[in-house]
Parts: sequence; structure tokens; C-alpha cells
Amino acid sequence: MLKQDVYGCDITISSHDALIAWNKTLHGFLAHSASTGITLGETLEFEPEFALAQSCKGLFSLLLGRKELNEVATEAFLNAKASDKANPVTERERHFISALGGWLQGNLRTAIAEMETVLTKWPHDALAMKLSHAIMFMLGDSKNMRTSLENIFDVYHGHQAEGYFNGCYSFTLEETGEYKRAEMYGRRALELAPDDAWGLHAITHIFDMTGRAKEGLEWIDGKETAWQHCNNFRYHVWWHIALMHLDLGNYDKVLELYDEDIRKDKTDDYRDISNATSVLLRLEFEGVNVGDRWQELSDLAATRTDDNCVAFADLHYMMAFCGNFDEKPATQLLSNMQSAETRHHSELTAIIHKPGVLAATGLEAFRDQNFTLAHDCLTKARPTLQAIGGSHAQRDVFERLAIESALRGGLRTQAKTLLQERDLHRGYKDGYSESRWRVIENGSQGGAQQVAGVAAKNID
Repeated sequence: MLKQDVYGCDITISSHDALIAWNKTLHGFLAHSASTGITLGETLEFEPEFALAQSCKGLFSLLLGRKELNEVATEAFLNAKASDKANPVTERERHFISALGGWLQGNLRTAIAEMETVLTKWPHDALAMKLSHAIMFMLGDSKNMRTSLENIFDVYHGHQAEGYFNGCYSFTLEETGEYKRAEMYGRRALELAPDDAWGLHAITHIFDMTGRAKEGLEWIDGKETAWQHCNNFRYHVWWHIALMHLDLGNYDKVLELYDEDIRKDKTDDYRDISNATSVLLRLEFEGVNVGDRWQELSDLAATRTDDNCVAFADLHYMMAFCGNFDEKPATQLLSNMQSAETRHHSELTAIIHKPGVLAATGLEAFRDQNFTLAHDCLTKARPTLQAIGGSHAQRDVFERLAIESALRGGLRTQAKTLLQERDLHRGYKDGYSESRWRVIENGSQGGAQQVAGVAAKNID
């Protein structure tokens, strides 16, 4: 039986209760709501043979980048295929099944192509819009993220999901350097959809990239309702707030946010691990003693050394090991990263192989105070590092690693070049940049002497 979802798309579903739960799932997915998994489960309880929901169960599982969820995604794919065979679904729904199948075969570009085909034929499909956006984000493909949205831009004027569309568009504008337009669309997103956490987070990126930490903190104050409903994405918003405090030198506040918000729940989700490790490393670059906070992260990461699902995840696991000086899991992870593509060739394992292995080797070298090697590896990884996924703000920790390696290794000219390129890319100087330029202008090794960071730890 065909029904229409809240955005006017035909779906092969018979249960009215399942339809209600499905519409809640669509809204939850767009809003990054903690309820999304719950309502998706309810949808499938009411109608287990709903092929589109099965497909999304699989796609949502793969977005989490956890090896054990590949089995969940595979089972969901088989269920969706069986449902389609027993009761043929619409052409649009079949594209979602094909997207899941392509990803399971290691081809994210196939999954993206399927979503883009849906958007060509059914541009009002907000689910396909958000999924395409999310998968391209995992590949760091900001240009195509933007193009995808611009291709359907006019359709979303007056659309029920216009706010969430604007939030996504704001993020792509920020990632492609159009900060003023990005801020305009981000603010518009929140006007239309006050619970659009992605749109709010897009604006925090703009404050980060334009060096406006104080203004950013003033703007976000009191807007907790925009992300308090979120799944673990709320920790990422707190991460952005911590980065603004870090830029202003409010290190005690950063540690407070770390303990009370960023790591309030000791999860092992790779996105939460990445928030935590990158904050701690940035703090140590500034000479802040973070105590034993690395231990918890390293212990959790040690259970994920053979995941090799996403380069971004592996590199932050490595960051945890290096921060805690855990040699054994670091060695195991690096070995697994080196062989990942041979064991299972896919687009994601190819990225783990290059530039992932180079960046991981640079992290280990930095830990061992071999700053020349660290600089060499990290600068070689830089040209393709965007492929690991994430945002400019998230990948900036690797930019700082390369700069710190140069400073601590006495490579003044190289540090200057890296800073110039970072400033040019961002278009603005932030607190980190200004402090490192002062180091260079003083003619010393700067951070190496002034900052008692990771490199200054006792390695005994």
C-alpha cells in the first residue's frame, strides 16, 4: 500500500502507526535528535517489512563507523531486498536499497550517486538530501555537498524542511569559504527550525574560522534548546564552545566543559573520542596539564584497533594512544591501518592507507619527539587530508600538529610557511595563529620552549 510521508514522498507502507513513527524518524534525523533510533525501531516494530526503514537502519548504522554494525547493516539490506521481492516498492525506495548495497560493497560514491539520483527525480525528498550530505561529509567532499544542495535550492523555498536545508547549506558555504552567506543561511535555519542543531553548529564553525571566539560565545549563550534534544551530537556542540574558550585562553573553562559536557558520558563513539582527543591535544600544545584524562580515551580506543572503518576514527584513536603513551595498541592500530586496504579494498580503506597511515606515523613521531619526521609525515599527508572526512575545524588539529612539529624541531621556515597557508585558507587569524607568529617573530623555537605539551611529557 502506498502512503505519503510528511514531505510528500510515496512510501510502501500499510500501517498508520508505522507511518506516524516514520515521520518522527525523518524529523529526528534532520534535527540530530536522540529519538531517531527509537522511532526508527518503533517503525519497524509496527511494520518489519517496510523496506525503506530497513534501508535507513542499514545506512544509519554505517554512518556510525563501527565494525560490528556492518553485520546490522547487512541484515537490514537483506531484509529490505526480501521485502522488495515480496511486495515491490517504489523506484525511489529502491534507490535507498541500492545505496545501502553499494556502501556495503565499499563504494560510498555509489551510495551518494543513488541519493543524488533520488534528488534529481524527487528533489523534495529531505531524507535523501540529508543522507547525501552526511555521506559526502564522511569523505570531506565539501564542494559536492554544496553543489548537491544548490541543484535543488529553489525546491526548498517554503518546503517543510527548509530550515534544515538552510542549516546544511550554511555548513557547505562555511566549508567552501563563503562565511558571510554561510552565517546568513545559518541564522535563517534557526529561525525556521529552532531545533536545527546542524545549522547552529554551522554558525559556530563560522566563528571559529573567522577568529571571532568572543562574539561566538556571546551568540551561542542561551541557545541550548537548539541542541539539548540531540543524540551525541550535543557533545560536539560543547566541543565548539570549548574551542572558543581555548582560543581566548580560558583553559580552566575548557577543562570544565570537557569533564561536565564533552565527556559527561564516557562513550566510545568515534566522534565523541575525536572531540575529546583533539581538545586534550590542543590544550597540551598550550602547556596545560590535562592530568590522567588520556587514560580513559586510550582504554576505549584500544578496543577499536581493528575497526578500520573510517580514517578519521583511526587517527583519533591513534591520538589517544599517543597522548597516553600506549605503545602496544598504537603499534597494532598502525599495522592494521597499513594492511586495511589489502584485507578489504574499499573507498574508505584506500583513505586509511593514504593519507591515514602518513598522518598516524606523524602522530607517533611527534609523541617520540622526532619532530623532523613528524613534520615530514604530516606535511606529506596535508594535500589529501581532507579525504579523511570531518570539517576544517576538526582537521585543524593536524594543521596544528604540523606547525608544532616544525616549531619544536627548529624548522622555522617550514613553520612560517605552514602558518601562512593556514591563515590564507581560513582568511583570518585566530588566537593560535597570532601566538605562533609571535613565537616566530621572537626568533626562537617557540612552542617547543614555551609549551610543555605532549612532547614534553616524561616518556619513561
